[in-house]
Amino acid sequence: GSSSGGGGGSVSGGGGGVVVNAANVVAGGVVVVGSCGVEGGGGGMGSGVIDEGGGGDVHTPRHHHVAHHHSHHHHHNRDGHHQGKHNVKYGELIILGYNGHLPPSDRGRRRSKFMLFRRQNCNGVKEDKRYIVRQPQNTQAILNTQQHSISYTLSRNQAVIVEYKADTETDMFQIGRSSEPPIDFVVMDTVPGEKHGEAKVSQSTISRFACRILAHRTTRDVRIYAAGFDSSRNIFLGEKATKWQNGGDMDGLTTNGILIMHPPANPLNEDGEGDVGLWREVSVGGGVYVLRESRSSAQRGQKVEDEDNRLQDGTLIDLCGATLLWRSADGLAKSPTKRHLEQMLDDLNAGRPQCPVGLNTLVIPRKETLTASEKQPLVYLNCGHVQGLHQWGHEKDSNAHSCPLCFMVSPVVKLCMGIEPAFYVDIGPPTFCFNPCGHMATERTVKYWASVPIPHGTNGFQAACPFCATPLEGHPGYSRLIFQDNCD
Repeated sequence: GSSSGGGGGSVSGGGGGVVVNAANVVAGGVVVVGSCGVEGGGGGMGSGVIDEGGGGDVHTPRHHHVAHHHSHHHHHNRDGHHQGKHNVKYGELIILGYNGHLPPSDRGRRRSKFMLFRRQNCNGVKEDKRYIVRQPQNTQAILNTQQHSISYTLSRNQAVIVEYKADTETDMFQIGRSSEPPIDFVVMDTVPGEKHGEAKVSQSTISRFACRILAHRTTRDVRIYAAGFDSSRNIFLGEKATKWQNGGDMDGLTTNGILIMHPPANPLNEDGEGDVGLWREVSVGGGVYVLRESRSSAQRGQKVEDEDNRLQDGTLIDLCGATLLWRSADGLAKSPTKRHLEQMLDDLNAGRPQCPVGLNTLVIPRKETLTASEKQPLVYLNCGHVQGLHQWGHEKDSNAHSCPLCFMVSPVVKLCMGIEPAFYVDIGPPTFCFNPCGHMATERTVKYWASVPIPHGTNGFQAACPFCATPLEGHPGYSRLIFQDNCD
């Protein structure tokens, strides 16, 4: 059961069979699936797109418009994180559930995505030596705030200390809920739905020092490890933490665990044959394990020998409260840019889609607007017909509307463009939307995410919209959009 890591029917949100529809999606070289994305991914994948604002190209960092925010970064970030002309880019971490912006202000170490560049001065560490001590709290390695160390408490009077030393070949980046200086990317719990201002979560399940990422400065290999070093450069696994000794090696898991899901090597094809990605747990030492029975169970899962902790383009990382997507610089270079997505939206609006009832022209917004104007398009989720705001066929005090074109009864929702480029698996027109939130994207993108089980709670999984984290409803969890456009 738990070893499948949420394959099969556990995609409760999107309905079991979604996976089948995700087929053609994940076939043919979708970008997220870590292939070159060109055969499957459609038209404008040539240099044109990459020149339009940068792709993930090393010398032209994309999204240059966010560069001015980086002045808010803490001292330890000044070196590797501002976007210099020749900085090598490892990739980006994007939080699922934000459509390109984290309200109220997307800046500093708290934003919807974090770009990893090669640092001016390396700050990686590697294992040096290990020994057993009686009183870990008074050990030199623990007291020395310049010394990175991990302490595994075995019993009240015995602990194993693993000391780390500087590694000139790697850069380290740390992620967690804490805003203390060692954390490069501050991540809070994601609340599903549209984000207006700050939603407060009273009890977070995200660890203050959740995980660390080591990027190799020459090979650009990027690896993830559970737990991050705190302000005194220590990681403590207390008596209750899950830990084990293997020969001379010590390793362990954090309380709620850090889960990863690599894109499958053999993705689903047209006939629904192939694999859905499997969720695994990554240990403090970087080993890959089958999931525990439940999120914080004391018993670790079995080691998966033929998988590793290297992040691939499209790997998902779950911190128990927020899920991040890793996109490599190479993968991003083959993805649409924000400018490309805005152009597609402009093209759609240029067709002057009309409301069949009010006969007025509709305008699809780039971002969620709070106002309900007559130009705001609404989609009937069961049939996909796009219309304006009108009262025809509306049952009072419910969200049930009869579609004036096909008479099918369904809920209606405002349409809004999915504008975060990292979530796209191909380049194409935004002809589908997620149910029930109404975020628009390409057909393959929508079908891909409908097939991805996202961890939810302590041991559930559900498919969700990557732009707002709303769990998908119904079967298959998305709708094909039907516009009345180019009428004149």
